[in-house]
Amino acid sequence: MRDLLRRWSILGRLGELPRPMRLIVLGQLAFNTGFYLVLPFFALHLTRDLGFGGALVGLLLGLRTFSQQGLFFLGGALADRFGTRPVALTGFVVRIAGFLLLALAAGPVLLVAGTVATGFAAALFSPAVEAELARRAGDLERSEGPTRSEAFAMFGVAGEVGIVVGPVIGSLLLTVDFAVTTVAAAGVFVVVLVAFARGMPREPAAHAGEPILAGWGEVLRNRAFLSFTLAYASWLLSYNQLYLALPVELDRVGAAGLLGGLFVVSAVMVVLGQLPLAEFVRRRLGTRALPMGFAVLALAFLVTAALIAVDAPGPVPAVAFVVTLTLGQMTVVPVAQDAVGRLAGERRLGAHFGVLASAGGLAVLGGSSLLGALLDAGGPPALPWAVTAALPLASAIVMGVLVRRVPALAPEPSFERNRS
Repeated sequence: MRDLLRRWSILGRLGELPRPMRLIVLGQLAFNTGFYLVLPFFALHLTRDLGFGGALVGLLLGLRTFSQQGLFFLGGALADRFGTRPVALTGFVVRIAGFLLLALAAGPVLLVAGTVATGFAAALFSPAVEAELARRAGDLERSEGPTRSEAFAMFGVAGEVGIVVGPVIGSLLLTVDFAVTTVAAAGVFVVVLVAFARGMPREPAAHAGEPILAGWGEVLRNRAFLSFTLAYASWLLSYNQLYLALPVELDRVGAAGLLGGLFVVSAVMVVLGQLPLAEFVRRRLGTRALPMGFAVLALAFLVTAALIAVDAPGPVPAVAFVVTLTLGQMTVVPVAQDAVGRLAGERRLGAHFGVLASAGGLAVLGGSSLLGALLDAGGPPALPWAVTAALPLASAIVMGVLVRRVPALAPEPSFERNRS
């Protein structure tokens, strides 16, 4: 019974990680708690409290996405050059400043400054801590500790808890004032800043003294990694349909009020199922989970399209989409994050993680625009879902080829290793 509980308990698994890795995993919980204190209510604040129109709201939300996801490549390269600790700490300070600016902002200038700061902060600390976790988890795996994919599974579970907790606290604080909510979010990052400053070891950067351009050059010469990055980009585009296509579908069937509940369903699936699934994948599939996971993502869109086409009742297509997409996410993401370290040869992990994330951001920018046009075109409601399925399906094919042909991605199912 004790072993069974350990499989399902993130706290039990965290005890197997060294202190810096535990700090990163718990930090992810705090990152998302602080961020989601504010993000779900930002557009409402802009329209209801400040009276801004949809064009300015869309611009601000777009700026936030671009300044975060689009600039990950820069944050990752800086982490390689100057080290994880200083770059992450700088990101926390910038995020705190951004939230305080949003608390004070009543006009476009401060709103733009605060929005860009909150986004750019994540572009600094996220690739830095992901690269650090990948490096330390790789070392731990080689010493017969938890695998890197399992460490990233814990990282993902912690993030999902934050996604659930943040909006709950934010909704309570919002009854007082939006400024109170943003100051509270800034306070969360002050705690994270202090914890990282005290708990993250001072270590020399892996590529100190080398020019930043050398890191990007190394990434761009890694053809296997670039192919992997292009294929992986459809994951982030698929995931972002929770924010674009899913609300449209729920509104179509008159069930818009279920959106928040479906996000909770997705988060609960990850919290309860991510670690057991990661262990199964480690033992039985290895990197073969990559093409399988992308096939599940494609299936999520195909099943939704089919259910819409046959006029399935009410929110059934939306529920099927969320459940199947989350299953694909849980299968793909931990294995893919482990694969980055393999493909990078354990070098310049910051630059590699940064480029991976920025490519996903570009895919979301372009793909969501095209999908949005399809959603607005007034054609058959199943069509956008069927068309989008082609992207993760293509990724499944590419990932299958890479797993067969790239030595760094050769499957190493853990049933060949005795960890008991």
